[in-house]
Amino acid sequence: MNYRKIIHIDMDAFYASAEQLDNPKLRGKPVAVGGNSHRGVVAAASYEARKYGVKSAMPSAKAAKLCPDLIFVPHRFPRYKELSAQIREVFFEYTDLVEPLSLDEAYLDVTENKIGLNSATLIAKEIKSKIKERTGLIASAGVSYNKFLAKTASDMDKPDGLYIILPEDAEAFVFKLPVHRFYGIGKVTAEKMVKAGIFTGKDLRKKSLDDLILRYGKSGKYYYNISRGIDDRKVQPLRETKSISAERTFDDNLYEFADIKKEVERIASISYDRYQQSKATDGHTITIKLKYGDFRQITRSKTSEHAINNESEFIETANALFTEVLLDEQGVRLIGVGIANFRKDEEPKSPSQLTLEF
Repeated sequence: MNYRKIIHIDMDAFYASAEQLDNPKLRGKPVAVGGNSHRGVVAAASYEARKYGVKSAMPSAKAAKLCPDLIFVPHRFPRYKELSAQIREVFFEYTDLVEPLSLDEAYLDVTENKIGLNSATLIAKEIKSKIKERTGLIASAGVSYNKFLAKTASDMDKPDGLYIILPEDAEAFVFKLPVHRFYGIGKVTAEKMVKAGIFTGKDLRKKSLDDLILRYGKSGKYYYNISRGIDDRKVQPLRETKSISAERTFDDNLYEFADIKKEVERIASISYDRYQQSKATDGHTITIKLKYGDFRQITRSKTSEHAINNESEFIETANALFTEVLLDEQGVRLIGVGIANFRKDEEPKSPSQLTLEF
């Protein structure tokens, strides 16, 4: 059987590492990129900060409590984009089949590559070395025969990791892997699986396709396949961004206006950070999504005549959309905020509003 050779490159603590790179005084210290305010959110945390439990998407106030010596620095997305461009130049020296997932990670298909090297592992080593040489930053790499396994592998030995999953080792690897470490299985779903007695890939594989679809909907087929090390998705070098969003499902439903408004602002801030990380910097339509305790769902959208590239405007628009929504005695179990309708201002304006798919 002919297997593809896929590499997943993931920059280690990218934003925080970039700040430590440019400011030697931050090296070796716990650093958080993001705003230190009542509604601030950690965009990235250095490994020194992660030892205290500080994570990305965590409210800044909570991060400061976990790590009293935490140093907050404002994000500098132009600098991160500059470094990301240098990193991608390295990728394209080996293959044109590069699928960026964000500024700091990408898939590469090196089955056929520009240097004629048969070993994906050696290519991954070269890429890591060139990134360090040209940018001063550290990357981790995962190597395998499909995207799921390569992505999972890159997270196994951080920082500065290089982890390989060979076809003959895939079954044993997946069998031992805890479900919370499966790429594509989120925290809430992993908790549901554990409650159902599914702790590892081996447990997951025992479930039939029908059972998984019944339990988890259309995602059930994906879970069925990855428990068998199957992922037929190709590396897609030209992916057009249709929307960028963030959402959260709450452990307990929210009932108070002030609590919901606070979460709308926090999630909007996370969504805006993701928007700024992407190349899609010309979004015109902001959408919020609310799901009530009885699973009814509503969305509200607003389209601006100009591209939205100001965080305050982004959050204020999300708040304005929220005030149009009626509270419900069932409470709110999920909130999502996103942006879409990416176009240049000089392009003809569409009179219709777009809705955003989450």
